[in-house]
Amino acid sequence: MAELHPSDDALMASLADRDLGALASLYDRYGRLAYSLAYRILGESEAAEDVVQDAFLSAWRGAASYRRERGNPRAWLLSIVHHRAVDLLRRKTTFRPAPLEAAELSPADDDTAELAEKNVEHKTVRDALEALPPAQRRTIELAYFGGYTHVELSELMGVPLGTVKGRMRIGLQKMRRALEHTR
Repeated sequence: MAELHPSDDALMASLADRDLGALASLYDRYGRLAYSLAYRILGESEAAEDVVQDAFLSAWRGAASYRRERGNPRAWLLSIVHHRAVDLLRRKTTFRPAPLEAAELSPADDDTAELAEKNVEHKTVRDALEALPPAQRRTIELAYFGGYTHVELSELMGVPLGTVKGRMRIGLQKMRRALEHTR
């Protein structure tokens, strides 16, 4: 007799064997949570739905690359959703040049130097964040850009609370040192 409620690990094994039923079961189990995460990051229902669909399709394609020792299936799926949502958010907020007419109509800005300095500071912070090891970077991104608490991060990432706090502390220390070297 088939198991009524297979474990996440069993579903992942079935997914790696290309079982569509396993994908459906994982979606039933984590689809709402995935949507909530995507919506929390993007703030748009349609975009969140697209991200969840893309993430589950990616999970289908990459199920064979899943490794239990790196985290539980829930955290793996939600990290895919998170990365897709952040990528979409970054694409939406990238620089788009304004038409020349709009630039002519806008008043001259006395704070151009100050704005340029802020842009350089933002890039420096982004570079410092990108230089961190993936686990520390992901923890900081989820906390600061995703709005997660330490406890929520512990559950989401499938690691102990102390690990989350340690990653955050060490990652922020590394960023502070990197930023001190740029001054």
